[in-house]
Amino acid sequence: MTITVLLADDHAAIRSGLRMILESDPDIEVVGEAADGAVAVAQVRALKPDVVLMDIRMPHTDGIAATRAIVAETGSRVLVLTSFEIDEYVFGSLRAGAGGYLLKTASADDLLRAVRSVHAGDGVLAPEVTRTVIGTFATEQDRPPATPVPGLDTLTGREREVFDCIGEGLSNRQIATRLGVGETTVKTHVARVLHKLGLQSRIQAAILAHEAR
Repeated sequence: MTITVLLADDHAAIRSGLRMILESDPDIEVVGEAADGAVAVAQVRALKPDVVLMDIRMPHTDGIAATRAIVAETGSRVLVLTSFEIDEYVFGSLRAGAGGYLLKTASADDLLRAVRSVHAGDGVLAPEVTRTVIGTFATEQDRPPATPVPGLDTLTGREREVFDCIGEGLSNRQIATRLGVGETTVKTHVARVLHKLGLQSRIQAAILAHEAR
């Protein structure tokens, strides 16, 4: 299956470089480009790409606002690709529904793997960003009160267990081992959890699960 991709970055040279990398893979097709967030949202509505590579800092509409609109209005998945590992950008993007957060220092192979992973519904975080997320979640003394999760009461008992496991950062294989079920069954439960809670990615679910504790 061909994975269609839209590139959103305000630098033409960067878009050209990304296109070259992505189209070196015969299973990936770049179907459009955008130089700002508003155009990216319009292009996604028109072209319906599988994955959007989204920069953060762009004129008019930034990448976080564009991600939020794309996730809310379309079925496209968003992979943020930026030069910045600022906490505000990381959590803003993930809460907006981005399926991954990668730095522009990533290798071509890492980028291709990330596009495939996000397309498959898996979460992707740059190593530097992973440390930031874990460090923030590990700081319990400054944690705000638990946040109510709309739709949580619609989950079955098993789906709630899967949701809690996602909040611990467990992979599908690890969840399957803990719950004593098959990995295919876990994938089904994860998809149902995301659908019922109106979420786009398991990273978004993990943040929500953590904040609900």
